[in-house]
Amino acid sequence: MQKASMISIAAYAPSEILTNFDLEKMVETSDEWIVKRTGIHERRIAKGESTSDLGAKAALKAIERSGLQKNEIDAIICATISPDYFCMPSTACVIADKLGLNFGITAFDINAACTGFIYLLELAKSLIESGAKKHVLIIGTEKLSSIVDWSDRATCILFGDGAGAAVIAARDDNEIIDIHTASDGSKGDLLITAAPGSVNPLSQKIIDEKLGFMQMAGREVFKIAVPTLSNDVVEILAKNKILPEQIDLFIPHQANLRIIEAVKARLEFSDEQCVLTIGKYGNTSSASIPMAINDAYESGRLKNGSLMLLDAFGGGFTWGSALLKFGGKNTN
Repeated sequence: MQKASMISIAAYAPSEILTNFDLEKMVETSDEWIVKRTGIHERRIAKGESTSDLGAKAALKAIERSGLQKNEIDAIICATISPDYFCMPSTACVIADKLGLNFGITAFDINAACTGFIYLLELAKSLIESGAKKHVLIIGTEKLSSIVDWSDRATCILFGDGAGAAVIAARDDNEIIDIHTASDGSKGDLLITAAPGSVNPLSQKIIDEKLGFMQMAGREVFKIAVPTLSNDVVEILAKNKILPEQIDLFIPHQANLRIIEAVKARLEFSDEQCVLTIGKYGNTSSASIPMAINDAYESGRLKNGSLMLLDAFGGGFTWGSALLKFGGKNTN
């Protein structure tokens, strides 16, 4: 059976920075309060750029780094909770157009919230191992600033904008070893964007009650996320008979530093193993893991053959973990 490998990684972050000190002028909060509870110092905000713009910029660099020509890409799959358009066209189709890939390429979106990139990996791996595709471009891209209530201190301090992309290709080495994804829809109301949709169709009520913005029961989400993620990464390591010390890079979803530290402590990962970008980007949902992988790549920490452990937890609820070796070149 043909193996699937991540042969390139790239990211794009908007240039505008929104610091905690900027937020002090917008809501009742402080830099000290935000850093203590989340580990976030600043986040990027896209102005004059759409979700597809961010994704297309990351995708173009990922293709360039893969060494492939654009017309060798067989499929584009995009994970986002902040698409360009509520229903259609998909953000993946819009990105394909911006890349000039209008020759009948497979393109579609998924919504797995913060676990989106891990779901993308599973889809790309399946498409390649089945022989259906040879080169799959996966993109996690978010303009969360467009669905954040900037008067809600519980959420506006957490989220930022950005995109990450990777090319998954048919290769004989540096394979995606294993992926685990799961969900529990019974707790979906704890992290939700309630409208518009068939439950709450577009109306004046949506605007008046701010139902189109993200709403989160932060304390309850935290209590569920920590044990769920800890157990998930323990299970995937045990299943594949890999010890924590064999992991080169632990790259978690960048949601909250306290969640990351709790999982890190459970696995006894060292600081050198753990990749952290939450301080400068905040939570970018489906974009956070590929952005963090790219940060490790561009800083020289991620090398050809490096063994990565990814994990994420997000709205739905969804969660997942992945074990994979990086198959990309070591030049930027």
